[in-house]
Amino acid sequence: MKLRQLIKESTETVSACYPEGEAREMVFAYLEHAFGTRKYTHIVEPEYEIPEDGVMRARADFSRMASGEPLQYVTGKAYFYGRSFNVSPSVLIPRPETEILCQKVVEECWGRKGLRLLDLCTGSGCIAWTLALEMPGTEVTAVDISEDALRIAGGQDFAEELSRTGASTPSFVRADVLGQPMSGPEQYDVIVSNPPYVTESEKAFMRSNVLDHEPHLALFVPDDDPLIFYRAVAGWAHVMLKPGGYGIVEINEAFASDTEEIFRNLDFVYVQTIRDLHEKDRFVAFRKGK
Repeated sequence: MKLRQLIKESTETVSACYPEGEAREMVFAYLEHAFGTRKYTHIVEPEYEIPEDGVMRARADFSRMASGEPLQYVTGKAYFYGRSFNVSPSVLIPRPETEILCQKVVEECWGRKGLRLLDLCTGSGCIAWTLALEMPGTEVTAVDISEDALRIAGGQDFAEELSRTGASTPSFVRADVLGQPMSGPEQYDVIVSNPPYVTESEKAFMRSNVLDHEPHLALFVPDDDPLIFYRAVAGWAHVMLKPGGYGIVEINEAFASDTEEIFRNLDFVYVQTIRDLHEKDRFVAFRKGK
């Protein structure tokens, strides 16, 4: 089948679940992943052919997408901070907004060497790996309760970049963030977290491709205790963050001031809310007093 025909057919298929423009972009992204084509290939090479076995595989995958399964789970890949990460339904798909968290940490730590960083609720490991690779010499420990998530996070393959930059592979540890902080004299320079923060009542406003496919363990918190993970993260930071150390968490925009208050009540200083590119309250940053 000619590529241009497959694009037309597939866009119609995926449009059963997504607006046409979004569906078309998803089709282009899938085709680039599966066949190495570009958005303009069908224009500059109108006779470009996709082999029949490829067409059959693509049709099956586009049917999955039309049923609401996210493109990233179909391809097994998601892009974050300019890198390709392995993903599965065991982990949340990395969001572009979370890149700002990584950017803030890189800016905060610019030029510093020998740092120790703790990532709580690591999921796919996208934050842990990004910060390890962006800041060679930083020792990163990442924590999650899900063994499946830890297998995905620990299985990310950045061997070439590790070799080229001298960065160190993060250590991935199974622990319950809602439990007691890890034992030992560990003291970290930076603590980051993108914990579950979507309330159960917000399910009614979520798209089915998220609600029906992404792991609820990593998404939702009870309506009667929406800040449960922020109290836990603050507790870990109170014990494990060095004096003067920096922390930043991704938040539910509806609870920005309440999240700030949690950290202030534990005597953290310079507590502030940071907005994302859509001007939504998205992060709370803090520092441990000296």
